[in-house]
Amino acid sequence: MFELSSLETKFPLLCSCPGGVMTVTLTPALLAAMGFTSGGIVAGSLAAKIMSYCAIANGGGVAAGGLVAFLQSIGAAGLSGATSTVVAAPGAAVGWMLSTICNQTGTS
Repeated sequence: MFELSSLETKFPLLCSCPGGVMTVTLTPALLAAMGFTSGGIVAGSLAAKIMSYCAIANGGGVAAGGLVAFLQSIGAAGLSGATSTVVAAPGAAVGWMLSTICNQTGTS
């Protein structure tokens, strides 16, 4: 009979891939919901608050190459190949950890 736990043992990468795929797929949508859009940062959004905080912390301006600039570039243009890899790796790791935790047999 088919069991997920045996599948996870034989193909651990197969169980972690959905986490990476979901992370890469949902990151641009999450950033758009936060206010990082292709038209710029939406006024009154969480992105605007993050930008304001970073500007105050940086002495009045937003640093080029900083967190806000990085998130805005993803919000405006999507994920590049290298950025997709950086974002997918933690998502895959979380997917693998969750599948391992959920498939414990209770042998303590």
